[in-house]
Amino acid sequence: MITNSKAQTQKMAAALAKKILRAKNVRKKALAIALRGDLGSGKTTFTQGFLKALGVRERVASPTFVIIHHHRIKNKKFDDLHHIDLYRLKNACEARHLELKKILKNPRAILMIEWPEIITSLLPKDAIRINFRHGEKENLRVIKIGK
Repeated sequence: MITNSKAQTQKMAAALAKKILRAKNVRKKALAIALRGDLGSGKTTFTQGFLKALGVRERVASPTFVIIHHHRIKNKKFDDLHHIDLYRLKNACEARHLELKKILKNPRAILMIEWPEIITSLLPKDAIRINFRHGEKENLRVIKIGK
């Protein structure tokens, strides 16, 4: 899919969030969403739209320096969204203190993981993988959603 603005990227994220909330499946583990792409390609913008659709009203910023932000979600399916940015980490050992294995066991949690490459082996097979790419024009983004 192609978006031409931050608003369109957030709208796409909101549509995915609503689709996830409508899904009838019962989860046994957390829902992991891996966001891959270059700096400034729309990962945090996407997360902002996703969280807004889940009812989060606070300001959503990239957790680049704190690595993880926790957001409370008030709905029947999920309790928390963990927004994780692994950009500054060099390897999976450095991510150990985040307790990702523990979070991934919680079926009422969502993990939005920016720069997931160093923990690919931890991601569940059913993780949603989203790739972001800069387009030819300044605000153009190419976004591919897959499993």
